[in-house]
Amino acid sequence: MATYRIDRSYDWNYENGPVFDGPYPAVPATPRKTFLGYEVASRLGIAAGLLLNSRWVETYARLGFDILTYKTVRSRHRACYPVPNWVYLDPGVPLDGSGAPLVASGSGAEPPGFPTSSVSFGMPSKEPAEWMADVARARSALGDGQVLVVSVVGTPEPGAGPAELVDDFARLAAMAREAGAQIVEANLSCPNVTSAEGQIFQDPALSGEIARAMRASAGTLPILLKAGYFADDAALGAYLRAVAGHVTGVTLVNGLSRRVVDAAGKPAFGPGREGSGVLGAGVFPFCLDVVRRAVALIEREKLDLAVVAVGGVAGPSEVGAYFSAGAAGVTMGSAPMFDPLLAVRLKETNPGW
Repeated sequence: MATYRIDRSYDWNYENGPVFDGPYPAVPATPRKTFLGYEVASRLGIAAGLLLNSRWVETYARLGFDILTYKTVRSRHRACYPVPNWVYLDPGVPLDGSGAPLVASGSGAEPPGFPTSSVSFGMPSKEPAEWMADVARARSALGDGQVLVVSVVGTPEPGAGPAELVDDFARLAAMAREAGAQIVEANLSCPNVTSAEGQIFQDPALSGEIARAMRASAGTLPILLKAGYFADDAALGAYLRAVAGHVTGVTLVNGLSRRVVDAAGKPAFGPGREGSGVLGAGVFPFCLDVVRRAVALIEREKLDLAVVAVGGVAGPSEVGAYFSAGAAGVTMGSAPMFDPLLAVRLKETNPGW
């Protein structure tokens, strides 16, 4: 059974998850590596999304994942969208570049293997007082050779301009540092929100302003900026040039944004939530392509940026492809939900990762 119950609400999973009865495995000892300046047991981790709180962080740390990303938090409370928040997609409908709607599976039953899914949560967040105290607990739960990343997103007020959004990101960087983050990741792209903060990465100038403001407030902490899918090199290059020199690296790719419908052709998540994030096995070719293009551009233009890869990892072949492409680390979104022992097997067969 998956550790996140898609048939239950986000709040239920926050209070009761993860669904893991053990026993905890013996995690193989591996040679130390460096990740964004930290000594780590591996460059394998969990992306923003699955680790809802310190209990989730501690569980996956004990399961051998060494880069643990605390789920995206805000400067004020944001409720989750109502259920459904997670649906499996019909494997018979291809995920391609056409933009055609994808179809949710008619069954809520967990499919075999590593499925392609769609999510619509809206980046919920607890109040800062709650998440800051919990981040401190998450940091204390980590073992030797593990690092805590805290993902943040600005929350624009109705009618607020870019300056207010930039200030909010800067404030969040300072809050995450104070709470105990070792790395701060700014989420500039979320394909499953209906508000403007989900597409910031498409504005290079604004992304650069956020990068500079966060650098000023994060102190010496490494900063990552998480972006979505770039269809062409012109947009990718503009984004990378805008943020280089201000942040440590970029996280690519935060899923794909697609329209998802049910068998009757109606929005699978309900009216007003037509667009949602797609993750899982089907997104891997798209994400690997962006990572390869980003690394090549960074090397060609000698930009001071690391690339952290995410998207569609099911096992060693995808992880190996990302490292071969030049990724500094590989984080996973949904695979560890279905396969909590994945990190142990990866370390057994590839201790150099």
